[in-house]
Amino acid sequence: MQQDYTRVLQDNMTDEHYRRLMRVDNARLHKFVADGIQLCKPKSVYVVTDSPEDIAHVRRMAVETGEEAPLNIQGHTVHFDGPEDQGRDREVTRYLVPNDQSLSEALNQVGREEGLAEVRGLLAGAMKGRTMIVRFLSLGPAGSVFTIPCVQLTDSWYVAHAEDLLYRTAYEACVRLGADAHFFCFLHSSGRVNERMVSVDVPNKRIYMDYTQDTMYSVNTQYAGNTVGLKKLALRLAIRKADREGWLAEHMFISGVHGPGGRKTYLAGAFPSACGKTSTAMLPGEKIMGDDIAYFRKINGEFRAVNAESGIFGIIQNVTAEDDPAIWDVLSKPGEVIFSNVLVKDGKPYWLGMGVKTPDDGVNFMGPWHKGKKDTAGNETPLAHKNARYAVALPALSNCDPELDNPNGVVLGGLIYGGRDSRAYVPVQQGFDWVHGIVAYGASLETETTFATLGKEGVSEINLMSIQDFLSIPLARYIRNNIEFTRDLEHPPLVFGVNYFLRDAQAEFVNGVRDKHVWVKWMELRIHDDVDAIAAPTGLIPKYEDLAPLFKKVLGKDYSKDDYARQFTIRVRENLTKIDRVQAFGREKVGDVPEVSEVLDAQRRRLLDLQKSRGDYVSPFDLV
Repeated sequence: MQQDYTRVLQDNMTDEHYRRLMRVDNARLHKFVADGIQLCKPKSVYVVTDSPEDIAHVRRMAVETGEEAPLNIQGHTVHFDGPEDQGRDREVTRYLVPNDQSLSEALNQVGREEGLAEVRGLLAGAMKGRTMIVRFLSLGPAGSVFTIPCVQLTDSWYVAHAEDLLYRTAYEACVRLGADAHFFCFLHSSGRVNERMVSVDVPNKRIYMDYTQDTMYSVNTQYAGNTVGLKKLALRLAIRKADREGWLAEHMFISGVHGPGGRKTYLAGAFPSACGKTSTAMLPGEKIMGDDIAYFRKINGEFRAVNAESGIFGIIQNVTAEDDPAIWDVLSKPGEVIFSNVLVKDGKPYWLGMGVKTPDDGVNFMGPWHKGKKDTAGNETPLAHKNARYAVALPALSNCDPELDNPNGVVLGGLIYGGRDSRAYVPVQQGFDWVHGIVAYGASLETETTFATLGKEGVSEINLMSIQDFLSIPLARYIRNNIEFTRDLEHPPLVFGVNYFLRDAQAEFVNGVRDKHVWVKWMELRIHDDVDAIAAPTGLIPKYEDLAPLFKKVLGKDYSKDDYARQFTIRVRENLTKIDRVQAFGREKVGDVPEVSEVLDAQRRRLLDLQKSRGDYVSPFDLV
């Protein structure tokens, strides 16, 4: 058997690239690459090392093949995905489940043998005439207990280039790991492309996970969320690995927030896409350690976290110089940045909500565009896609946290869960304890679907811990893993819930866009027990006398008692209805988790008691 796959590698690789591959002394890896070659039949194979020359070659080829085009600012390029390839595609992202196993009905799945036959059939010969690029990358800092080695095979130079910005290169680290290393493996092909180098076989797009082999297959798509293996595809594998080994893999940012006396407190936060996650991670004056995926471990009795990534694949809509100065700065100066699905005019990128005058024509993901242009359904098309993105390495940001590559991670002081809840939850609140916070804010996270996921927008849904789309273990077990993780910790992080999208009776937001900075500063004070809080039925809420000086200090604006009452009035009736929705979801999709029932039943009783004594809408001033 070894002779067979070795022969495949030798026959299809130059001596130089065969030598590079064989330096990583790992039989499973060699078999994976040989299988990919036999299946996809590339013209050539390029093994990328950590050398500056190889990294430069990847970037150059992304431009030479037409997958990216250079922009006016040095180092900036633009990539376009196809009109129907603009987000994560839930419908065709499936788990390959063996006959003797089962996953939650909430997870999209197909029988393993059937799914493998389908996706491998689509990949057969998919790389003819192209180069197979072999990438060695690391999830988590190298040389750490958090580290997971990964290998990606792709025929997209854009995908390979994006990985250079978003992850830590790890060829030499993989060489040192030797024969016992266990890799996450990813195989991707763009499939058939048109003259714009855009995947066109959209009906046959597939993103399938063979979790029994820690392997992902992706075909007929280029959108990074479907193709950059180490992102959400790897998160699914990491969740299963964490479940086996007793740690947590989470869909969370990590941020260092400054407090009194020069201290810095780390918080992690889970938000569904387009719900304020990156903007919270990038608050002016604070430090960003990561914006998307975090790993948590208990080390020497401490709750410690690392960023699995080392770059940002961020939504660019509404990024402005005023609200997002650190992002705006890196998008406006020389350095390596990949823009995707924006409008380009005269070598300059434009996006929705950027706060400057935009042109009336240019080129976007649909080709030539002009103001008033309509799609095939007769709808006017915007100048750029709402899910347009930018990819940039974290160290390029002026506010990158210096602990980014600390192999031991950082001690976490708080967790934040936030969604789009227009009706019920107040803008910020703290769980009574770890279990209450995990259940009331995490397992009860309610949001509205957005443009970041293909499908209808504005549909209200439960998105458990903002990780539901990526769970590869039963939902009940995932909740239990979170609940039990801190059982033996003396000082677990505090748990907070935020809601930037609460509306009043006139359907206006009660929050300002920048108010989130005040909520985060209040959390930092609560973690160190510097301020008190008011006990409401759904959690601990801020006192007016603590928020008013924070608004003045952080945002330079006055904060009235009317604003406070408008934001923190407890909407009893709406919160009771929310519990109904969460419990119905639990019965249908989750199953029995006793702690969830206990927390929600107790919350219902507190709300009913308040309703009986104070009515349906209770001012925070009446809770004291």
